[in-house]
Amino acid sequence: MTDITRYETGRRMSQVVVHNGVAHLAGQIEGPAGDAGAQTRETLAEIDRLLALAGTDKTRLLTAQIWLADMSDFAAMNAVWDEWVPEGHAPARYTGESKLASPDYLVEIIVTAAV
Repeated sequence: MTDITRYETGRRMSQVVVHNGVAHLAGQIEGPAGDAGAQTRETLAEIDRLLALAGTDKTRLLTAQIWLADMSDFAAMNAVWDEWVPEGHAPARYTGESKLASPDYLVEIIVTAAV
């Protein structure tokens, strides 16, 4: 049986769960201040922190799921995303539009990464 390691665990959820060499991050939302570009930048910084906590980094991303409150923010989010992802290390990625937990939140990002 393989170990399961949880980081920043609360009553409802953990921010990171590592199992079988894969780090699974909870959905990350930063803000609510700023536009979609600013929220994306803050969210990706938090993802960097959580990946480091799990012993990995963005060069080892496997998947990324991005939810936008409004697809009209797609270009603004992508501009920040493209600066953040290292060349040659882009994960499989899917992006969609969804109503988020608060109308102030514009971007939510969920990633998995190899450890």
